Amino acid sequence: MDLKNEIKRRRTFAIISHPDAGKTTLTEKLLLIGGAIQVAGAVRSNKIRKTATSDFLEIEKQRGISVSTSVMTLDYNGKRINILDTPGHKDFAEDTYRTLTAVDSVILVVDSVKGVEEQTRKLMEVCRMRATPVMIFINKMDREGKDPFDLLEELEMELKIAVSPFTWPIGNGVSFKGVYNLEKESIQLYAPGKTTLSEMLLNTRDIEDPLLKEHIGEANLVKLWEEIDLADDLFESFNKTLYREGYLAPVFFGSALNNFGIPELFETFLNIAPHPHGGKTAERIVLSEENAFSGFVFKIHANLDPNHRNRMAFLRVCSGKFERNKMYYHTRLNKRMRFSSPASFMANDKNTIEEAFPGDVIGLYDTGNLKIGDTLTDGESLHFTGIPSFSPEILKEVVNKDPLKTKQLEKGVMQLTDEGLAQLFIQQPGNIRIIGTVGELQFDVIKFRLEHEYGAKCDFRALPFVKACWLTSANQQKLIEMIDRRAATIAFDKSNTPVYFAESDWTLKIVKDAHPEVQFHNSSEHHVREEIINDDQE
Repeated sequence: MDLKNEIKRRRTFAIISHPDAGKTTLTEKLLLIGGAIQVAGAVRSNKIRKTATSDFLEIEKQRGISVSTSVMTLDYNGKRINILDTPGHKDFAEDTYRTLTAVDSVILVVDSVKGVEEQTRKLMEVCRMRATPVMIFINKMDREGKDPFDLLEELEMELKIAVSPFTWPIGNGVSFKGVYNLEKESIQLYAPGKTTLSEMLLNTRDIEDPLLKEHIGEANLVKLWEEIDLADDLFESFNKTLYREGYLAPVFFGSALNNFGIPELFETFLNIAPHPHGGKTAERIVLSEENAFSGFVFKIHANLDPNHRNRMAFLRVCSGKFERNKMYYHTRLNKRMRFSSPASFMANDKNTIEEAFPGDVIGLYDTGNLKIGDTLTDGESLHFTGIPSFSPEILKEVVNKDPLKTKQLEKGVMQLTDEGLAQLFIQQPGNIRIIGTVGELQFDVIKFRLEHEYGAKCDFRALPFVKACWLTSANQQKLIEMIDRRAATIAFDKSNTPVYFAESDWTLKIVKDAHPEVQFHNSSEHHVREEIINDDQE
């Protein structure tokens, strides 16, 4: 099959939400519909009784939350589907934000009981910045929640996007009967509590239909027709162009846990979601239809298989065709690399592939050459842009609890911080290791993984710093003078770039004023995009 046809049949998307909105459960039901799995796991009361398919880290299994993006690939009805299930917890937002650079659209899950939540707003802001097409799935309609009209109004007001309902709920809570498909004018009924897709489809609008009265009740039917007529007047009709430009979101109602409304969501997604696009580089716009291969690394994972201590780089193919064992150009290192065992994924199950096309997310086994943001090409020097990097807000010193495991601890800290969710800094004298993150929960995950994957035990000692700033200067002597003068608050990152730790915004301003020839940057990616901290931001 030629390149254009391969691109057209691909759909690459992320599922995003506030924690506990039902994102991972929805992911599993889509896999269930697609035939990739036979029985879905269930998450109840934050305890996984049957471990969720897409949560493969041991800590995820114990806590019942996703803390790392999972990649799943399946073939369904002639389409190649790449699903990226992302962390919902705000402490792991970096992983989600980077994942959004590797997808062409998203499905946003909203809890019908809680409505729009803090992380929902932040995720939607990222989608709007990138003009990413968004579908919205309002989950947990089998619970007593908000009125559907109130929910849709809240979505428009809080997320600043027009909405177009594709389905409409028949009741809610204990009276929830299913969903009505506004496009097909059909009612979809499901039996609750099933892990397989048993369904009854009634293609009728006849209010006198005896089957409708039997399963739904006449009063519910009368209310349904009234609500549908009102919804037609209040909300936008669907426009594919506006959806693909990120201005209009199709909305679906249902219950992921009980399989309500999922087929309608999946079928519509496959019909209207965009196929893979190319990407922006510092040099030019890359089109997916180009014959020359290009792709970028958006995620690193150490110990995907703890038994083999392997390191996996996740790469999004942007253009051309990737081929196993072919030599590719690594633009940052300015050298050629070959990959003998590229992999596709079903969570932690991996399969070696021979080729991949735009939109595909593949895993590349790596010994430490690849970093987040790296570009691979057929030979052209390109640098994909827009991959976010954040300044850590919490800084803690690593305290070794078992001196006999020092080497294991050092290796573990080095590899886990390569993943991008935490950053490592070395402070002298004493070779002190400091880890910086944007959330407290990340320290729990690092500590857990160090013990269970590397056999190293540690604690973290809190430090009185609130911001890390990378330092550069055209006058190297001035930079050296500052490093010497501020040694107690200076450390070096993995690239040996000096970093200043600020105890407050006030102290940062004083230090900046004292060293006007030194530039302070919010992130380590200042060589790609300047983010000099301005006085008026302090």
